[in-house]
Order: sequence, then C-alpha cells, then structure tokens
Amino acid sequence: LDGGEPRSANDTPRGDDHYQLMDIQPNDVIDTWPREQRIGFYRGCLLKYTMRMGTKDECSKEIAKARRYTEKLLEALEAKDE
Repeated sequence: LDGGEPRSANDTPRGDDHYQLMDIQPNDVIDTWPREQRIGFYRGCLLKYTMRMGTKDECSKEIAKARRYTEKLLEALEAKDE
C-alpha cells in the first residue's frame, strides 16, 4: 500500500472504541470463512458505507470505513482458493 512491506487491512487501527475493547475482532472471525463468503460480506459492507456516506457520521469517517472494507475485499479477491 505504501510501497513497503505488504500489510493486512487488519493492521489499520480501528476507529471505534467498541471494537478496541474486544479480545477477538469480528474480521478475525470473518477471515476464517470460505473465500466466496468473505467476498460477499466485504462487498456488502463496502456498499453500505458508500451509500450511507454523510447520513450517520462525517463523510470522511464513512469513506474511511469503506476504504477499510475495500482493502479487505481486495485481500479476499487476491487470496488463493481454499
């Protein structure tokens, strides 16, 4: 992403406090799902945050969330079939 070592979207700090309090992150569970299910989930999240931009949080916050799901979707698409 920055030209250096590849990193996971999971390395991106979570912005919402309620996620930081969890021992197990939802994305860690989702990443155990079959590839096609991960792709569908991350596509849906990307759609949700893009479509609701500016209606719940500031536009930049919503798009930052969409960017995170774009990164997760890209990781799932690039993953080898499991």
